[in-house]
Amino acid sequence: MKIGNLDIAKKVILAPMADITDTPFRTIAKKYGAGLTFTQMVSAKGVIENNFDTLKLLAFSRNEKPIGAQILGNDPDIVGRAVVDISKYSPDVIDLNAGCPVAKVTSNNFGASIMEDTKLLGRLVASMSRQFKDQPVSIKIRLGWNKNKISVLENAKAAEDNGASMIIVHTRTRDCRYNENPDWEWLVKIKETVKIPVVGNGSLFQPQDIRSMIEQTGCDSVMIARGALGNPFLFKRYNELVETGKDPGEPDIEELKNTVIEHIKLAVRDAGENIGIKRIKKHIIWYFRNLSGTDDIIKNIFAINSASEMIDFIELHCEKIRNGVYENYKNEYTNENFLRKVQYWLEDQEIN
Repeated sequence: MKIGNLDIAKKVILAPMADITDTPFRTIAKKYGAGLTFTQMVSAKGVIENNFDTLKLLAFSRNEKPIGAQILGNDPDIVGRAVVDISKYSPDVIDLNAGCPVAKVTSNNFGASIMEDTKLLGRLVASMSRQFKDQPVSIKIRLGWNKNKISVLENAKAAEDNGASMIIVHTRTRDCRYNENPDWEWLVKIKETVKIPVVGNGSLFQPQDIRSMIEQTGCDSVMIARGALGNPFLFKRYNELVETGKDPGEPDIEELKNTVIEHIKLAVRDAGENIGIKRIKKHIIWYFRNLSGTDDIIKNIFAINSASEMIDFIELHCEKIRNGVYENYKNEYTNENFLRKVQYWLEDQEIN
């Protein structure tokens, strides 16, 4: 698939995810074959005000390219000025978030609320396109606010008419969140409406899911969000499925262990031991969530504060899996819980 002058071939895209798609996560995803990754979403206002924490999220290394940046904003002037500043980092794509359903975002007229105003959406894309010159800009949207207010076709056309090079569509409405199955049929209609690449998104957890979405809808590529949590192997599996017609399947316990340890070391190198170990804990739970003994990880992992202790814990846990220690161990936390709420071990986490 070509996005402007950027060609990612048949590879798929890692979605921008708050507090998740940092440099270590992107590095692992790229190693396993993601065609394009994104930094975490940043506030357009925070960018132009030189907010340190905002600008820190935009940092990436050359070996991460191609890479995109995603911004959150609802004022064409502020968004345009932010694009000028972000362009200094030389991302390959800049995306506008017009699909985030979280209440604290939409209540301030950001994210999915922009879908309600097609003219504003067009002005925002036009401002981005003017400032990013010949580089591609994109927009991420949902089908609409709810099933009675589907706006995706007019919004997709407005984005194209105002200079977007790609449209990313989460195939749910804002209201349904993850409570209902995604509606892929709208991707077919969007493809009939616009000429620029259309990327599908929504509940893609297996390489066969990705292939089915592309074959059934004609979309140009897909974007992976929850499907990549603890599962960078999905990119490799899909790429091999495309190249050879065969899915190599889930990684064995040795590959899983080595990847987790590599992720731990990258997290510590990126943020220091104290912060890095705090950040990596949720990823470790995701890596092991489909294996017996996950609740044993949840019970013990939050007391670990050093990299060496964490690596020792992972090696011992994998050895227990090999030796069948958890064979009759009731796994309290299932994939169903993950689908409902990704940080399913936290009672007060908002679903987004």
